[in-house]
Amino acid sequence: MVSRTGTMDSASRDRELVAVYGEGIRAGLAGAAAIAVWFFVLDLLHGRPLATPTMLGTAVFHGADAIAEPSGLRPSLEMVLSFTWIHTLVFVLFGMAAAWLIGVAERDSHYGFGILLLFAIFQSCFIFACTLFFEPVLHALTWQAIVVGNLLATVAMGSVFWRHHQHMLVQP
Repeated sequence: MVSRTGTMDSASRDRELVAVYGEGIRAGLAGAAAIAVWFFVLDLLHGRPLATPTMLGTAVFHGADAIAEPSGLRPSLEMVLSFTWIHTLVFVLFGMAAAWLIGVAERDSHYGFGILLLFAIFQSCFIFACTLFFEPVLHALTWQAIVVGNLLATVAMGSVFWRHHQHMLVQP
């Protein structure tokens, strides 16, 4: 509820935060699922189901040197589950941050352009970091496959946000 002074009471703020972060969690789960399905399909097409999460889990938990020969890795349920947990957690946190930023942009449309710019910079930095630190991963997964996966995640997350923010303005 809004008081006479125009401020929200504690319960209203709490409900608003729950709604914002709930939307962010849903968006994060949608993005994580989109990428997981994309790479699962690619792995199936190459005749190596679960190769990507096994390779990424091995790289994350044992270092990039552990995947010097990615084609020699055998699917590991432990690596798949461990990496999927981390991957999902990162996407949920990213979704919650995006939901909060969208809330900021709804209150002041000039922040919207900065958020879009931040997203583009984040994507570029992600590819750059993969190139620097996980070169063996890029030999096994092409940067094009990673970009398509990120675009699919963006569309999935964007569709969750779009449902509640169709009329949001973005101004430079």
